[in-house]
Amino acid sequence: MACRFIGPDWGYTSGAITCIDWAVSKGAKVLSNSWGGGGYSTALYDSIARARDNGVIFIAAAGNDNVNNDIYPSYPASYNLANIISVAAIDRNGNRASFSNYGSTTVDLGAPGVTIYSSTASSDSSYAYYSGTSMATPHVSGVAALLLA
Repeated sequence: MACRFIGPDWGYTSGAITCIDWAVSKGAKVLSNSWGGGGYSTALYDSIARARDNGVIFIAAAGNDNVNNDIYPSYPASYNLANIISVAAIDRNGNRASFSNYGSTTVDLGAPGVTIYSSTASSDSSYAYYSGTSMATPHVSGVAALLLA
C-alpha cells in the first residue's frame, strides 16, 4: 500500500503521522520511509512507538549529510525505538557512500544507495539514476517483507 504526504512543496510531520497510523490500521507490517528532516517530534515518536506496539517494523533513511547520527540525530531514523532500522547508503564496492550519514549506535546497516536505476513520475516508462539513503531504504524494506513472508 502507498501513503503519500510529501508533495512538490515538501510535507509535514502531521502528514507522516497520519500515514503511519493509517498503514498500521490497515495491517501493514513493514513501513518503508525514504524521507527525513526536521527536529525531534514527540508526536512522531509516539506514532512510530504505536506501530512498534502493533508489531510493525519501521525502515528509515539515515540521511544524506555525511554526519554521525550518534552526535547529530536525523529523524525519524534516530529515534531510539526497537522497531526502527536505520539505513545508510553503500556503493557498488560495499563502502559507505560519501554523502551517507552513519553512526555506530544509531545506524543499523547499509544497502545499495549509489546510482540506483529508478522509475520516475514523468511517465509509465520513465527512469533515471538516483543516489541517497532514500534509494537504500527500499532494499532493506523488501528484504524485511520477504523475511516476514
